Amino acid sequence: MRAIQVSEHGGPEVLRYVEVPDPRIGPGQLLVDTRAVGVNYIDIYFRTGQYPQATPYIPGSEGTGVVAAVGAEVTEFAVGDRVAWAAAPGSYADRVAVDAEVAVKVPDGVDQTVAAAALLQGMTAHYLIESVFRPEPGDPVLIHAGAGGVGLLLTQMAAAKGARVITTVSTDDKETLSREAGAAEVLRYGDDLAARVRDLTDGEGVAAVYDGVGASTFEASLAALRVRGTLALFGAASGPVPPFDPQRLNPAGSLWLTRPSLGAYTRTRTEFLWRAADVFDAIAAGTLTLRIGATYPLADAAEAHRDLAARETTGSLVLLP
Repeated sequence: MRAIQVSEHGGPEVLRYVEVPDPRIGPGQLLVDTRAVGVNYIDIYFRTGQYPQATPYIPGSEGTGVVAAVGAEVTEFAVGDRVAWAAAPGSYADRVAVDAEVAVKVPDGVDQTVAAAALLQGMTAHYLIESVFRPEPGDPVLIHAGAGGVGLLLTQMAAAKGARVITTVSTDDKETLSREAGAAEVLRYGDDLAARVRDLTDGEGVAAVYDGVGASTFEASLAALRVRGTLALFGAASGPVPPFDPQRLNPAGSLWLTRPSLGAYTRTRTEFLWRAADVFDAIAAGTLTLRIGATYPLADAAEAHRDLAARETTGSLVLLP
């Protein structure tokens, strides 16, 4: 089969399109013929070595496809099922070995290209809104990268709960997308960001900041919070946040700072299925829109990584084998 392989950490150029053997599955796994693969910032973190990963390896962790074979202990799936998965290493490939525990059936009416980007980003938005900080009607919240894949989903979910959503974007086109998703106010990045947020909230600040950008927005995120506000630092698109003294949270208003991860919020099959079902049901019902910003042939994974790292994209990116 054809796959993208990384033999050394580095820039997008280390993503090489190669021929590799088909994966072998264990008793609790599915062999899936891949139809589409989601591209995420975590793929960049592993490629660059920001997150530890032995080489050589095949990147990617989420996608959709059709089950070609099932392990001896699998009872929930059958050959021919349309499935989506998250947390399956080696997803940038024609075929993927997927643990049945991290797979779900794709509901009728949900396009497989959309489904390929729905689980990792959709469940990330879900745990942030449902479990990290659940906004009440009228709560002001700040969402960075409001036109990105997670940002657009977060905005829709927060707005559906009645929150007053403020987002940050970098261009006029991204502002339009963010407002269409439900943002009440859209701001540009800049040194005075926290002051502008406070101006919009009568000097109080926001109840929560959902920050997937990291280094370049962290200080503004802290300064934009109201007393006892929550900063959910769930990503580092601009780089990791430098070492931080937690004592700073006290005089700033007894702030809450958390660095959550999807793995910690899908620790059981029950929790995984709850989040996945909520996301897919909302997409199927038309109450949640997952925007596919661009698709690329699998062989062009390096181009997708360049575009994502440059923050020139909107919505979700998908590779097509």
